[in-house]
Amino acid sequence: MLVNKEHGLAPSYAPGEDPIAKEALLALLSQMQNEGLNVSDRYSGFRSYEYQSELYANYVAQYGQKEADRFSARPGFSEHQTGLAFDLMHEDGTLLTNPLEASWLEEHAAEYGFIVRYPEGKEEITGYMAEPWHIRYIGEEAIQIRDSGLTLEEYINLP
Repeated sequence: MLVNKEHGLAPSYAPGEDPIAKEALLALLSQMQNEGLNVSDRYSGFRSYEYQSELYANYVAQYGQKEADRFSARPGFSEHQTGLAFDLMHEDGTLLTNPLEASWLEEHAAEYGFIVRYPEGKEEITGYMAEPWHIRYIGEEAIQIRDSGLTLEEYINLP
């Protein structure tokens, strides 16, 4: 399933968090913590269409639409609505941006079935600024996607 600025979901699509993805996420978080990395058990996972509408409207009010579109999905176009995307946080509640944790995710997230969805240097393709904290559950194919160096759009050959 591809959700991006061009491929959206119906407002009624609301599966909640995928249980397989959540189990993989908890294993990933546990491993990161076991290795002494600064990552919290708290995360941002499933978001309903309605909740994404509120978030996006707040960002537009605060930053303007052009800037909000760099880092926030419009309602119906958020991967969080799939139940397969998660934003990771540091223990202090801020988004996971430290180079040590971000590098760990780039290297190891695929072992748990995840890709870093918005990698640095691929903003023109994904339409979003780099987000080292945003991971998307893919399953076994995540390793091939990571190893290819391609974004999800490139990997499945969509513009």
